[in-house]
Amino acid sequence: MEHLIQHFRKDEQPFIEQVVGWQHEVEDRYAPKLTDFLDPRQRFIVASIIGQYDILKIASAGLFEDAERQRMLIYPTYYEPMEEDFQLTVFTIQYPVKFVQLRHPDVLGALLSLGLDRGKFGDIRVNDHLVQFVVANEVAEYVRLHLTGIGKVKVHVESIKETEQLLQNEEEWLEESHTVSSMRLDVIISTVLKISRQKAQALITGKKVRINWTERDTVAFELQEGDILSVRGSGRIKIMMTEGRTKKDKIRLQIGRLTQKS
Repeated sequence: MEHLIQHFRKDEQPFIEQVVGWQHEVEDRYAPKLTDFLDPRQRFIVASIIGQYDILKIASAGLFEDAERQRMLIYPTYYEPMEEDFQLTVFTIQYPVKFVQLRHPDVLGALLSLGLDRGKFGDIRVNDHLVQFVVANEVAEYVRLHLTGIGKVKVHVESIKETEQLLQNEEEWLEESHTVSSMRLDVIISTVLKISRQKAQALITGKKVRINWTERDTVAFELQEGDILSVRGSGRIKIMMTEGRTKKDKIRLQIGRLTQKS
């Protein structure tokens, strides 16, 4: 366990221990283990740990193309995963689109207000007249019965028809190259957003920055490959790759900036 933990952050230790528990469960039962919905950082940790064992494999699914949140299946090498193993249900929301438009935060808030853990539902896709979202089968009927309103809007939730297409992701990552003096959070934000270090630090201490969906207010927080930053009002930044150092000992960095598709 110790050699695993040293490669990750201290506050990720509880999740690492959970993953190791899943690993032991699959080995002991010699049967697949299905997780809740995991974000990309969590899936990276699972892949890093399970990938060390030749007798285990992993697969993931979130139904939507390029789904951000996905359930993972950890399974012995003899097993061949099927789509139904991931136990996913897609719902669509019927509501009066002529009079109101639902947004992603509205739907997210409504699902959380039902008492659902965030791990029980996946991506939420929204366009001008349609909302679709994925939930774990074990809570699908509960959601269908109890999600009857979002804010002041009455809604009706139903499973999508077989002929109904899933919404495409309206976002894409644009790659950029930067050189930075360090991987400190304030340095990265300052460089990528082209603002002063003082303004970057104010965003961080003002609790406007999340890393891997967790709020961080430490300006000297060290970023790693695979981290996803959310800066309120400035979108998302993904640390894609570090590419060595320049002659002046600066770090060559490949990042992604999230933009709306035209």
